[in-house]
Amino acid sequence: MDPYAERVRASPLRFLYGLNPLAKLLAPLPAMVLLAFVRDLATPAAFLALTYAVLLVGVSITPRLLVVLLALVPAAAVSIGFGFSLWIDPSGVDQSLVVWRVGSWTLYGGALLVGFATGLRIAAIIALALIAGLSTTGPDLVRAAVQQLRVPYRIGYTALAAFRFVPRFGHELEVIRHAHRVRGAHGGRGTLAAAARWSGYLVPLLAGAIRHAERVALAMDARAFGAHPDRTERHLVPWRIRDGVFTAAFVAASGAIFWVLFPWGAA
Repeated sequence: MDPYAERVRASPLRFLYGLNPLAKLLAPLPAMVLLAFVRDLATPAAFLALTYAVLLVGVSITPRLLVVLLALVPAAAVSIGFGFSLWIDPSGVDQSLVVWRVGSWTLYGGALLVGFATGLRIAAIIALALIAGLSTTGPDLVRAAVQQLRVPYRIGYTALAAFRFVPRFGHELEVIRHAHRVRGAHGGRGTLAAAARWSGYLVPLLAGAIRHAERVALAMDARAFGAHPDRTERHLVPWRIRDGVFTAAFVAASGAIFWVLFPWGAA
């Protein structure tokens, strides 16, 4: 059973899961490009609000995700904005309001505006990336790239096989750690003991990776993988009308935000 189809049926109201992965990548792309050229506060704030609205409606909200969206992203924007404001040349903003003065050093309101605008831009770009990141898996993206973008399936499914290695490595690492713990190898605490333990994990982990890669290569060769220019897809990730509607609507909303809020006169 295709996990993509299972997730769509399990979350009928969370529309992002049912969209083509390429639609979720293409729709925010113009906004992410435009944000590199804005310097005001209103434009990235509007893009951030739009993205939050799409995420809150389009994906399943877990407590961890809620903390990320409502606490970590704003905190990162404030921290980055304040950090950037400290590096702004005072000679360019010395006509603005003095916010903080320590000896000969002065923090101006203009520097804070520039810094927080930068922090908001970065936060908005991160939030836009979450539209695809929170509702798309690697296998879905590979299938869509092969089926819609005509990426050669030899490349796409080789990348998919490599992607499948990641959870297997985690499982094998846990097995190796348990085996070392049972045998009492590399005991002790501290940095040197931890380094010794990890050095002991690397060789068996590398050997397991080589064995697994050899089995995958033999299986692909036995199935004549790559012998034909095309292959029959078991799991289809089609481009539907709703994918085009979502892409067009998001691009239109992004263009409207940029047209209304961007300070054209100041540019």
